[in-house]
Amino acid sequence: MESISRISSLLESARELTLDAAQSARSSRSAVKTLPAAQIKKLLDSRNEREVLEGLRKVISMMYRSLPTLTFFSSVVKNVASPNIEIKKLVYIYLLAHAESEPDLALLSINTIQKSLSDQSPTVRALALKTMSGIRVPVISQIVSLAIKKGLADMSPHVRKAAALAVPKCYRLDPGTRNQLIEYLAVLLGDRQYFVAGAAVTAFLEVCPERLDLVHPHYRGLVKKVVDMDEWSQLATLRLMTVYARKCFPRRTRRVAKKSNGSTTTKGFYDDDGDEGEQEETGEVEQVLDPDLEMLLKNIKPLLQSRNSAVVVAVTRCYINLGTQEYISLSIGPLIALLRGPQDIQHMALFNIVSVCLTQPEAFVKYASHFLVHSTDPPQVWELKLELLTLIFPHCDAYLKSLILNELEHFSQGSDKELVREAVRAIGRCAQSDARTSARCLRLLLKQITSLDGNLVAESLTVIRHLIQQDPASHTNTVIRLAKNLDTATNPRARASIIWLVGEFAGNDGEDNIAADVLRILAKGFADEAEPAKLQIVLLAAKVYLHHLNRSEPEPQKPTAAQPIASPDYSSAGNEGFAELDGPSQISFSPPPPEPEHPIVMLWNYILLLARYDTSYDLRDRTRLYKSLLGVPSSTQLASLMLLAPKPVPHTPSPSESRTGFTLGSASLVIGEEGGLHGLRGYEPLPDWVKAGDEPDPSLREGDVTKAEYESNRVVPAGERLDSAIKESRMGTSPAGTNGFGAAAAGPGKEKTLDDWLAEDEVDKEEVEEEETEDEESEQEEDDEEAEDESEEPSSEEASDAEEESSDENEHDRLVK
Repeated sequence: MESISRISSLLESARELTLDAAQSARSSRSAVKTLPAAQIKKLLDSRNEREVLEGLRKVISMMYRSLPTLTFFSSVVKNVASPNIEIKKLVYIYLLAHAESEPDLALLSINTIQKSLSDQSPTVRALALKTMSGIRVPVISQIVSLAIKKGLADMSPHVRKAAALAVPKCYRLDPGTRNQLIEYLAVLLGDRQYFVAGAAVTAFLEVCPERLDLVHPHYRGLVKKVVDMDEWSQLATLRLMTVYARKCFPRRTRRVAKKSNGSTTTKGFYDDDGDEGEQEETGEVEQVLDPDLEMLLKNIKPLLQSRNSAVVVAVTRCYINLGTQEYISLSIGPLIALLRGPQDIQHMALFNIVSVCLTQPEAFVKYASHFLVHSTDPPQVWELKLELLTLIFPHCDAYLKSLILNELEHFSQGSDKELVREAVRAIGRCAQSDARTSARCLRLLLKQITSLDGNLVAESLTVIRHLIQQDPASHTNTVIRLAKNLDTATNPRARASIIWLVGEFAGNDGEDNIAADVLRILAKGFADEAEPAKLQIVLLAAKVYLHHLNRSEPEPQKPTAAQPIASPDYSSAGNEGFAELDGPSQISFSPPPPEPEHPIVMLWNYILLLARYDTSYDLRDRTRLYKSLLGVPSSTQLASLMLLAPKPVPHTPSPSESRTGFTLGSASLVIGEEGGLHGLRGYEPLPDWVKAGDEPDPSLREGDVTKAEYESNRVVPAGERLDSAIKESRMGTSPAGTNGFGAAAAGPGKEKTLDDWLAEDEVDKEEVEEEETEDEESEQEEDDEEAEDESEEPSSEEASDAEEESSDENEHDRLVK
């Protein structure tokens, strides 16, 4: 009969599985059809588990399609007590989504969920705890807190992990429970299971990130567990450890002394030992790592091979902000390996690589081939690649420099306008960073002047202007060549750059300079120029006229000997109009012929006249300023200081230099200062290193919670209690450890072997024989006494049972404590 019933149950199970599989296949092949609400409610109210499960699936499907499902709330919630785990999961999913809409009905299910916290299955207990903490009804905050407390002492690590994940949910539900939750976190951080500790770290960073005193006793344990955690817990732990190291480990350094034979030795700041003649101070300072900090840096080294790119970046952030140059060099290769990923990962990795390269460009030189632009790269990728090439350019050898310039030259002659402009700017940055290659870069840029793209010509001329300002004396011919291109240049920015350069060289070679001729040509078409070019023409005219004034300034006359003053002749007084015309004393009244004006003066006055009637307010105001400065001889020196002062050499910064202050791996590093008026909200920079002497006592990190005595008010997880009980039993402190007979023969801390048992049996036999020979005469009396003792005292079996019960009670009391 039993076999028949077993076969029938198996057939029924197989039938149910077949029906479920067929229904799933049919639903996957056909389009999703929504049943009427009455039919769905009928399925939910059915007593058949399969129909209830089908109804719940329909409701969840409607819920994820944003269809109204609130009308089924009462029918769904009453199935929360179902013993079927599948039904229970779907009901919990529905509750989490609709509890805020119907808080009163959701509270009716709290009692049933609380009962599930004591279920035999750890999956059900963890799911119940997750659901209770996810029901966002502030009234149940204390109930959730008690459920978390109960989950701390659960034997299953999955339930303890659910308790750790429920801590931030309870804190968001009611911030008043923060003190209780901090006590729970103090226990969870010391859990032996790595996935429980990882979840506890995530909750710690949200609830109380400033309470680093809770981390002290668990620091070394967390460092050892971080390799085994999941990726999200690793990110949280690495972020916590970076902040912890900055606040708890002072930055200590030491100087490096170089011996006469070339080897290096370390020397402290206050060490004066050694021969001064054999050592030479190099001034280099290296960081001295704390032992606990070095343990962290060594333990996270395997994470550089993580499959998660965010973990690799997080480890690099630790090495950059905490480690020495040795550890920084270890993280460069894994960072470059991220470029083999998809384009979105590649884009984010390039931002972090550029941030590291701004401070450590030498380390990326050997990876220059990874930064070459590919034809399939999107604009946001090749912009960062070009920036990386310019950053490592001054640190490369001659071959790599030639390779980079060839690549930039190729892209500067392409068809993509944006790529061409970025390539031109990159050439300019390369020329600024290495003066030895500026001549070749200038030749490459001069080829772009004849381009039909006016913006490209303007960009090239801007870069050329910067290069000329670095060494003006050797670029006179370059300025003449640029001036010849004024006839073909049409872009206002390009013409303005050329005119400005001509004005800067207007003082060279005296009157043989080309500036006056360029001004004469430009004055003819002044009315047709754009406003940027007009402003530069007026400035050029002012500089040319000022140089003319400085060259033609009269020298002060030297005082000569006094000459006798002729006495006036009054003989012809009153006869002025009657003097003879042909007499020897004839007076001429014709004025002397005026001196012709200099062409530069005429050009200056003509430019002033043209600018006087221009429509631009800015142009008219600047013209009046220049006219006032140059119209008074006493202000010529002031005009020279304003117009002819040497200009500082411009330096074009790298586009990412504005993001150097952001932490590696943060979103602000990608967005930069474009995230609004004050950047992205929520960004927290790394704290500064703690000052030496203000750091916490290192002995705080030596404590081990598992070895400490359990306090009466401390909640001890069940896993720790079992571990400690097993350890004590192995040490021989419990009855089980001595097999019920004591540990005298086997020694403390050792279990009895078979030889010990046999030896004890032989000793017992000899003792029994001796007693029998000695007490042979009084055997009858002893029997009588034993009979009396049996009538008055309990039997030996009852005594042994009582002893075992008392020992079990003592062990139970000790475990509870």
